[in-house]
Amino acid sequence: MSFSFPTEVISEGMVQAAVPRLKAFVKKPSDYGPSKAPVFYNPAMKLNRDLAVLALQAFQRFHGCELVVCEPMAGCGIRGLRLAKEVDRVKKVIINDINDEAVRLARFNIEKNQLGRKVSVKNEDANLLLSRFAKPRKRFDYIDIDPFGSPIPFLDSALRALRRNRLLALTATDLAPLCGVHFKACVRKYGGRPLRTGYCHELAIRLLSSALVRSAAKYDIGVKVLYSYSLRHYVRLYALISYGAKNADNGLENIGWIHHCFGCFHREATAGTFKLNRRLCPECGKKMETSGPLWIERIIDESFLACMERESGIKEFKNKKSIRKLLILAREEANAPITYYRIDKMCDKLGLPMPATKTVKSRLEGKNYKACLTHFNSHGLKTDAPAKVVKDAISGSF
Repeated sequence: MSFSFPTEVISEGMVQAAVPRLKAFVKKPSDYGPSKAPVFYNPAMKLNRDLAVLALQAFQRFHGCELVVCEPMAGCGIRGLRLAKEVDRVKKVIINDINDEAVRLARFNIEKNQLGRKVSVKNEDANLLLSRFAKPRKRFDYIDIDPFGSPIPFLDSALRALRRNRLLALTATDLAPLCGVHFKACVRKYGGRPLRTGYCHELAIRLLSSALVRSAAKYDIGVKVLYSYSLRHYVRLYALISYGAKNADNGLENIGWIHHCFGCFHREATAGTFKLNRRLCPECGKKMETSGPLWIERIIDESFLACMERESGIKEFKNKKSIRKLLILAREEANAPITYYRIDKMCDKLGLPMPATKTVKSRLEGKNYKACLTHFNSHGLKTDAPAKVVKDAISGSF
């Protein structure tokens, strides 16, 4: 099959796929190849796709069920093909794209990998496709929303198209709004106030989770975050969707606010969907800034993570070292306090030389505080120590 644009064949996981030759669409250094190509494909998201395979396999092992999968914005279809090929007991995969060229490329890739009996292609608007599968007994076991930008426009239709106790994956690449660079855009899209803090990437996950929980509650659907992470230009979460007004209410009880003092680095979390109580910092007396409403519960489930770790030891990935490192850090973070301290940012503000993050960790542990590294940032540290103690640990004054 010939296409109206240059392509190349790549290998990823257990599949081979024709994808746009991105170099052909980069005319100047500022050009971003994936957005310039007529069909979207981003090689930098390979680790994202690896983790999708791992998470879905962990979910399948945990529940022991056959899986019907949907990828509503598939591009060249490589993610859906990998899920069909690499995850056990995937019965059917529907991949979709509104772009005619993407559909032609995806069909070619299905034939190339001999997956025609398991994978089918649709050429529709993503929300329209998902709405067609909202009827009971037509719904999916796993939906992967991975857009270029925000997943918010697709939440409602995705929630209605999922079976009870099944898995939803969301990617958000619009970190500028979520991290407070574009404040009003975050308020519009996510219904929450961001903050430009050192731990803004964790806030991004919590704002996205909150938007999901509040959208689900409209349909008497509850949400439990099973696994989440932040890498490069995006945040990603996997959530268990359960039906029932009580489950929806339980989810809403985990919505709250984070109050942050830009004067002394103190931060604290409070529960409550509607109350925005401005407060003074108990440490230095300055006015605190507030982010929310956002998810204040765990963003990593230990049982699900353990299942992912077991599967990572079985499956072969070229990114295996990166995956193992990410999962090991996640294990340490699973029960860690909310937010993290950026040692480099604190040193900049305090005018101190920067010690090794592990040195600060050891000093805090020596004073009987809990402390762990975080995947969010190589200079980040999660701890139950108050900000004043963290500053003392950085300066070595105790």
